[in-house]
Amino acid sequence: MTIFNLGSINADLFYHLPHLPAPGETLASTEFRRGLGGKGANMSVAAARAAGHVVHIGAVGTDGRWAVERLLEYGVDTRHIAELGDTTGHAIILIDAAGENQIVLYPGANVALGQGQVTAALAGATPSDSLMFQNETNLQSFAAGLGQQKGMRVVYAAAPFDAEAVHGVIDRIDLLVLNQVEAAQLEAALGRGLGDLGISDIVVTLGAEGCRHLECQSGSDRHYPGIKVAAVDTTGAGDTFTGYLVAGLDRGMPMEQAIGRAQRAGALMVTRQGTADVIPDLRDLEDFRP
Repeated sequence: MTIFNLGSINADLFYHLPHLPAPGETLASTEFRRGLGGKGANMSVAAARAAGHVVHIGAVGTDGRWAVERLLEYGVDTRHIAELGDTTGHAIILIDAAGENQIVLYPGANVALGQGQVTAALAGATPSDSLMFQNETNLQSFAAGLGQQKGMRVVYAAAPFDAEAVHGVIDRIDLLVLNQVEAAQLEAALGRGLGDLGISDIVVTLGAEGCRHLECQSGSDRHYPGIKVAAVDTTGAGDTFTGYLVAGLDRGMPMEQAIGRAQRAGALMVTRQGTADVIPDLRDLEDFRP
């Protein structure tokens, strides 16, 4: 079984600050780092570290070859990552002393994908495979349609939230993953509650409070309590959760077990500073004692 991930690849530029800036405020950073990131890359690395076979579908500029090499080092199949003329996407990440963050994105090559690239990547996909995507690339609706036609499990992480993007895929997805703020934005945009969307499974992450799983067929709405840890950096925790969740389901785990393992991975992630480069693997989870 294979997880195909149509996802962004970014250079993450981290600036550590005493507090997040107010409008018009200038602050001196106390630390700077560059790392591999982008919601797509984070999820691919997380799924691979959760023992999933992951094929990443994406693009970088000529300045992003290092990112492709690093994905390969982390166990991701990079054969369907194109090198385009645009600049590699990047994110400016501001982190305060409490670990909260603000992020500014430049999409670059992430939104310059062609339909032929996605079609070629999914040419051999089967109903036993999964398709995962987010809102940091183009062609989400096109890819979701192909995935649905092939009978794949289609997973959508609706972030960064975009009402138009949701409208384009809502009838083509099997699993929706989003955070509490995004869930409220979605309900406001559609004028319907999550349970009325007709999606088989919806998982809403609640930060330190855990997550909810809504199962439309049975009408169940279950809360999973959070795992208490001392957070250092919340960047990438949701992506880690999603990658682990999809990898668990891809390996045949029941939803409860997949969520439990994904929560442990997300909780461990917030105790580390960074994004894709510090996503925990299964051995890390075995040693994790919250």
